[in-house]
Amino acid sequence: MSERKVVVAVDESEESMYALSWCLTNLLSPKNNNPNTTLILLYVKPPIPSYSSLDLTGFLFAGDAIASMERYSRDLANSVMQRAEAVCNRCNTTVQVEKKVGSGDAKDVICVAVDKLEADILVMGSHDYGFFKRALLGSVSDYCAKHVKCPLVVVKRPDTTKEYQI
Repeated sequence: MSERKVVVAVDESEESMYALSWCLTNLLSPKNNNPNTTLILLYVKPPIPSYSSLDLTGFLFAGDAIASMERYSRDLANSVMQRAEAVCNRCNTTVQVEKKVGSGDAKDVICVAVDKLEADILVMGSHDYGFFKRALLGSVSDYCAKHVKCPLVVVKRPDTTKEYQI
């Protein structure tokens, strides 16, 4: 059997952790699992804002502030990956897991990474922003659907606030 690569884009949101759990349960369950499958957890850090040495008021921008932002970004990436590992452990998966962290605009980094990794499938969670927020902010999953070469699965988290009646 050939190697299969499944990339799951993860971030701080519950939606992305739900998408990871869904992937492990539905795509990578023991009955569906190819022993040559690799699960790649992909987190994209927002870029650290770049400033000139002088801020708008003419004062030197403190190197401590930039170092603090970089430390926060690194800690956030570690936290997201720890949460993702915990989801993998809860699902008792035997699949090989790799972690990748990129930096930049999420939609661009995800598309480039999926291409470079030669992924067979990309799994993402849906934030379900609605029309106006999506129009203003854009949708990472919409962009990826148009630009990645592999199939994309967008997992929508069930709305647990609604009661369903039969």
